[in-house]
Amino acid sequence: MYFSAMASLFRETDFVINLHATPAEWQRDLFYSVVRAGHLRGGTDHRIERETYPGHELMLCLGGKGWVRVAGRRHEVNAGQLVWVNCHHAHAYGAVSNEPWELYWLRAEGRSLDRLAQMLQVRSQPVLDGIDCAKTKPFFEHVFAAMQGTKPGDAAMCDAAVAEIIAVAFEARPSLLDAAAPELPPAVVKALEQMRLYYHRATRVAELAAMADMSESHFSRMFKAAMGTSPIDWLRRERINQAKRRLVESDDAIKEVAQQVGYSDQFFFSKDFKKMTCLTPTQFRQTEGRRQGNDRHA
Repeated sequence: MYFSAMASLFRETDFVINLHATPAEWQRDLFYSVVRAGHLRGGTDHRIERETYPGHELMLCLGGKGWVRVAGRRHEVNAGQLVWVNCHHAHAYGAVSNEPWELYWLRAEGRSLDRLAQMLQVRSQPVLDGIDCAKTKPFFEHVFAAMQGTKPGDAAMCDAAVAEIIAVAFEARPSLLDAAAPELPPAVVKALEQMRLYYHRATRVAELAAMADMSESHFSRMFKAAMGTSPIDWLRRERINQAKRRLVESDDAIKEVAQQVGYSDQFFFSKDFKKMTCLTPTQFRQTEGRRQGNDRHA
């Protein structure tokens, strides 16, 4: 009897829809690109765990239960909830074994997704409540229908559907809809201004905290609560953003670019750059340089 009960509980993961796409360069330039998507009924052993991976995954739980772990913290997922995972950071997710989830899901790439994820604070709160599942399901289905198309209209439809899902995510967190820099804590605003202006300088959290007349620990907690990341991680991303511009707009050597944006060691610069972009500085320059050249000669 016990064996029979266990056998009836076990269920293999079933990919009802399982789609792959390799967007063309022009699609990546112009639109959100969806490289994987589908509809799955999770098995009792359904589990994904990665250190880092390109893109962002959006998952709509249609039924059953699951879990997601980001930043070392586990979150439960129930039917009707939307999950946003920034795959560039370590993450894991899977089905609850006694009631495995059913999902619509997609993995998207796009230049603004990191910033949107930061605005939605998905690193600390990857599960979004208050989702209208009936309203959101068709957006995923539009992605399924359009993502493998090769015409500009297909790419635009896919992009629009992803944008609709992002809008649903913001609707689930109305307190963030009107978030703007002036409404951030003054200490955070001042720190952001300092780091944006002097991103190339060596900056310590203790210095930023002193500017706000706070302890280092208090300031760090306030900054992370407001921005979803630590001050130093925010600065690292700002430096990499500045480096992208320098790589495309100048012919300066990689070592010089590293120094211009605040890295004294080219190795650590290249390591951070690849971690955040999935490309080496040289690969980024070659790819973006070709794109810029095509734009100028179009």
